[in-house]
Amino acid sequence: MNEIEIRRAKEGDVGDIVRLLYEVHKVHSDLRPDLFKAGAKKYTDKELERIISDDKTPVFVAQKNDEIVGYVFCIHQQFVSSNNMTDIKTLYIDDLCVHKAMRGKHIGKMLYDYVVKYAKENEFYNITLNVWADNKNAFEFYKKIGLKIQKIGMEKIL
Repeated sequence: MNEIEIRRAKEGDVGDIVRLLYEVHKVHSDLRPDLFKAGAKKYTDKELERIISDDKTPVFVAQKNDEIVGYVFCIHQQFVSSNNMTDIKTLYIDDLCVHKAMRGKHIGKMLYDYVVKYAKENEFYNITLNVWADNKNAFEFYKKIGLKIQKIGMEKIL
């Protein structure tokens, strides 16, 4: 199989996903060492197993041959009975990563398109995500595939 397959992650994928978690975390810790610890990853293996098994936090992977070459973590969000927010269903992309050796091969777009299809099939209103301002490559990628700025977070370092 030389083609990329996009599918729901399973417990047996944890090792490959962990490798990618370290890779994406390095991007963040290189850009913002004041915020991100070098050599760390976002989730423990136990947290990752729980996330993968939860239908409210679906993880999708891109697989080429027997190797996971990318992933996208999603979270179902909805403000039910909120005083000021409508109760639309939002699919939040918590993390998207493509192995550095596989970038430029449209795998990120394939993962995103899969998420869009999933969101439509499950009647979500929108898809949202956050991107670090210093991560110019990610920001440009998201703009290129059609995302628009919804809100902007700001900071003042003291």
